[in-house]
Amino acid sequence: MSKRKRALSRVFPWLLLVGGLTGFLAAFVLAVEKVAILKDPAFVPSCNISPILSCGSVMITPQAEAFGFPNPFLGIAGFAALTAIGAALLAGGTFKRWFWLLTQAGVLFAIVFIHWLMFQSIFRIQALCPYCMVVWSVTIPLFWYITLYNLREGHIKTPRSLNAAGKFVQKHHGDILLVWFLVIIGVILEHFWYYWKTII
Repeated sequence: MSKRKRALSRVFPWLLLVGGLTGFLAAFVLAVEKVAILKDPAFVPSCNISPILSCGSVMITPQAEAFGFPNPFLGIAGFAALTAIGAALLAGGTFKRWFWLLTQAGVLFAIVFIHWLMFQSIFRIQALCPYCMVVWSVTIPLFWYITLYNLREGHIKTPRSLNAAGKFVQKHHGDILLVWFLVIIGVILEHFWYYWKTII
């Protein structure tokens, strides 16, 4: 095993543990405040900072209950599972290929869902929920590095014609992740520039 692979293998359980715990806490706060709004429509969430940075504006929309119940409940379950996987790996646990494929399916659903929520939040609701952005920020690297791990360990089978692409992605994983975040930040800055320029 190369030094790069050994380093990634050491960091990977911590990524799942810390990332999962961070996402869990953000989803938990969102769930608590969503329930508070359901009980009292006049309740003001703690993350209502401005007309643009406002959890309340997002929480009251249909998109906040995409499957008929508050979205944070999905986050609580998903992030709790990833936290547990990270803790198990740190304790020396191992999992079979089918388990990692199920995990991959879960994070694939999560990454598609949060990008749909990003689009809805930025272009339809016209507001940004700070706690939601924490969830976005941890879901992306969790998806990315679980996918890279599954590719590296052979859990996801790819044709030989993609070997060169796979090596490139593994080598430049951090650069790709950085570009991913910069694109999202750029979209947010450009779309809400009319607001940001008033506070600079």
